[in-house]
Amino acid sequence: MVWTPDFFGYHLSEAHPLDPVRLDLTMRLASGLGVLDGVPELVPEPASDAELERVHTSRYLSAVRSAPEVPFWRGSGLGTEDNPIFPGMHEASALACGGTLRAAREIAEGRADRAINIAGGLHHAMADRAAGFCVYNDCAVAISWLLDHGFDRVAYLDVDVHHGDGVQAAFIDDPRVLTISVHQHPLSLWPGTGWPAEIGSGDAAGTAVNLALPPGTRDAAWLRAFHAVVPSLLDAFRPSILVTQCGADTHHEDPLAELSLSVEGHRTIYRTLRELAASTAGGKWLAVGGGGYGLFRVVPRSWTHLLATVLDRDVDPATPLPSDWIAYAATLTRQPLPTAMGDGVGVDGGGEIRYEPWGTGGDPVDDAIMATRRAVFPLHGLDPHDPRD
Repeated sequence: MVWTPDFFGYHLSEAHPLDPVRLDLTMRLASGLGVLDGVPELVPEPASDAELERVHTSRYLSAVRSAPEVPFWRGSGLGTEDNPIFPGMHEASALACGGTLRAAREIAEGRADRAINIAGGLHHAMADRAAGFCVYNDCAVAISWLLDHGFDRVAYLDVDVHHGDGVQAAFIDDPRVLTISVHQHPLSLWPGTGWPAEIGSGDAAGTAVNLALPPGTRDAAWLRAFHAVVPSLLDAFRPSILVTQCGADTHHEDPLAELSLSVEGHRTIYRTLRELAASTAGGKWLAVGGGGYGLFRVVPRSWTHLLATVLDRDVDPATPLPSDWIAYAATLTRQPLPTAMGDGVGVDGGGEIRYEPWGTGGDPVDDAIMATRRAVFPLHGLDPHDPRD
C-alpha cells in the first residue's frame, strides 16, 4: 500500500468536489477496522520530469509548474472550473503520479504481486492538457513504465463512471496495451467519449474497448454487462499485469453521475478484479482510486473494501462502522452517516450481488453488451453471438 498524508496537497479548491477528505476518511476507516494492521505504508517520491514525459509534453509540464504565477496557458486546460490552479499544483500532481509509479515498482521488482495507490486514478489528463480534475495521468505514466520494465502486455480496466479517455488516448495505437472502460453512456455524461466504435487504430485495432451503460444501471445489470465482455477479452489478451482504475462514482448516491450501484456492488467488483488478476495476469494487480464524490457516505466504505480486497482482508458488508470514525466524520459534515460497511443490498447472499447471464437484446443493457461485443470480439478471435465467449 502506497500512502503519505502529503497526498492531501492535491486540493483543487475549497469548493471543489474532488476533496481529499475522502482519502483521510478512507484511511481512518480502514485503520479502524484493522484492515491496515501490520501493513507498511510505502512513501512515494514525486514523479520526475522524465517519468511524466513518458505521457505528457515538456511544454505542458512547464505550464503546470508555472501556472500559479502565469494563470493563463491557452489550451492547457488549467484555470478552468474543473481544473483550477492551486498552490503547489505541479508538486502535488507529481506526487500522486509518483505514488502509482511506486506501486508499479513494488510489483515489477518482485516485492509484491499486488499494490495499491488510492490517491491515483487521474485518468482524464491528456498529453498536453488537464481535464476532469486530473493534471497528470498517473495511470498512463505507470503503464508506460511497466512496458519498459518486464511487462510486455498490460491490461487497463477502468470501472469509474466516466470514460477512461486519457488512458485510452495514450495507448490508442499501441497493441501491447488493452484498455477497457465500463462507464455511463457518453450521451448522458462528460466527457462524451467512450463509444463502442472507439476500438483503437492500426495494429492496435480491438485493444480499446468501451462498454457504455445507460443511466440508472444497477448492480446486477452492471455485473451482467461486465461478465459478458471483460473476462473473455482478458483471457484472450493474456496480460502480464492487470491495472485497474476503481472510481467509486458509480454509486447511486454520487452527485455527479447517474449509475446506481451499491457499496456491496463495488465490493463484488473489487473481488472480481482480484479473481481476474489471478486467472489472467499471473496474480499481478496494480489498483488505483479515481472518481467518487460521495465524500462521507460512499467513498470511505467503498475504498476500504478495495484496500481490504487487495490485501486479502475482506470485510463483511454487515460490519458496523467504528463509533470513533462516525464521531470524527460527524464533525466534518451534517449529512446522516451510514452505520455499516454496506448498503443492505444482497447481504442474504453473503454480500454478493446475484446477476443473470446476458440476453440476446431488447434490454438497454443487453443492447450495450452486444454493441461492444460486435465491435471488438471478432478482432480477438471471439464470437460476439456465442455465450461461451
